[in-house]
Amino acid sequence: MGEHHKLERKINLLQATAINMTDMVGIGPFVVLSVVADIIGGPYFLYAWIAGAVLSLVDGMVWSQLGATFPMAGGSYNFLKEGFGPKWGKLMSFLFVWQTLIQAPLVIASAAIGFAQYFNYITPLTPIQGKALSGSVVLLIITLLYRKIDAIGRISVLLWSGVLLTMGWIIGGGLLSGHFIEPIVHINDGLTINHAFVAAMGFAGVKTMYSYLGYYNVCQLGGEIIHPEKNIPKSMFISIIGIAILYVLMNVSVAAVLPLAAIQKSKFVVSLFIESIAGHFWAVIATILILWVAFASVFSATLGYSRIPYAAAKDGAFFSIFAKLHPTKHFPYISLLFLGGIAFVFSLLFKLKDVIDAILAMRILIQFMGQAIGLLLLVKKRGLSSFAWKMPLYPIPALLAIVLWGYIFYSTGLVMVQRALMVIALGIIAFVIKSYIQKNNEES
Repeated sequence: MGEHHKLERKINLLQATAINMTDMVGIGPFVVLSVVADIIGGPYFLYAWIAGAVLSLVDGMVWSQLGATFPMAGGSYNFLKEGFGPKWGKLMSFLFVWQTLIQAPLVIASAAIGFAQYFNYITPLTPIQGKALSGSVVLLIITLLYRKIDAIGRISVLLWSGVLLTMGWIIGGGLLSGHFIEPIVHINDGLTINHAFVAAMGFAGVKTMYSYLGYYNVCQLGGEIIHPEKNIPKSMFISIIGIAILYVLMNVSVAAVLPLAAIQKSKFVVSLFIESIAGHFWAVIATILILWVAFASVFSATLGYSRIPYAAAKDGAFFSIFAKLHPTKHFPYISLLFLGGIAFVFSLLFKLKDVIDAILAMRILIQFMGQAIGLLLLVKKRGLSSFAWKMPLYPIPALLAIVLWGYIFYSTGLVMVQRALMVIALGIIAFVIKSYIQKNNEES
């Protein structure tokens, strides 16, 4: 291909953690907080956020063990290829890249759409204005990412500071309200453990897990992480634990100030929270910070996803044009421009509620459950000692992750399950066609 450039290891632990955490927070917790409270219907909606943290932690152990051992661009592409071996690994890794071409732009678009949706608190937008704003966010992100990785690392830390400032302000407001402890004391009021509660937790879990997604983003950038065998697991666990604490404290803060009914009905619940304790002016300032966080999330997600088609193409398993690196800035610019372009179109076409469930349903079977199963197969083949990092109590966390992801997949609903299976079926057809063409080319 005449490609002599390679990715550079320039991202340190601080920057890796910043990239993960900005991807995780995004617009998610601000737009789904009300939805989760409405689904659960009681003060025990806090349990849904705790459950999301538990699933993220056990799944993070799967990612850490694989990411530390195979620190290459593309993350799951490499994990699935290694885990399922020469024959089935080609299919699983192809299906992952196939899905990425759809779900990665959906993730990017969802953050941009959420940005435009939350902007309505500052000034109401017409539907056309909202679409123009979400599309502009995607275009600005592509422009910012069109540069060398060390500069991107510094930008990530700057954006991360806005995330921490925003969450700190919200939590501080709850602490100073004088009622911070009440939601914790009354968390079990009206709670009955029955089938309805378990079902509601599943539906709410789909939303909270959308807010936790991104703790593994550093694995997609494995080829650009300094000391990956240490920094990949560290950055993930710091991110998951840190964000889980911030999410729970943020929910407690909001519940300490606003009645449950107001939380369930508001589209701008955090802005309403700040308005109730500090007035409209400061609520607008808080909304601007929330938009900063949403923007940072689009930045981080787009950065990580752009490495996946690149990794597959570089490996000869995808269209070779995606393997191109920028001649002077050394980043996969074709992959970035392609995914960013699709995300731009999606941001103009879809609504936020339509993409959240689709994002999870599309990824669970192949990526999350698939690579956990792949890890079990790989350990059986190579032995636990061959891994650069090993999860505690192996294989319990991996098995638990498979079970919990299966429940979340079921909870996305029949329509989303059918669509996810349809995408997989189309991917299998595409893989067969690609393999047939490749075999004929080799024979000729």
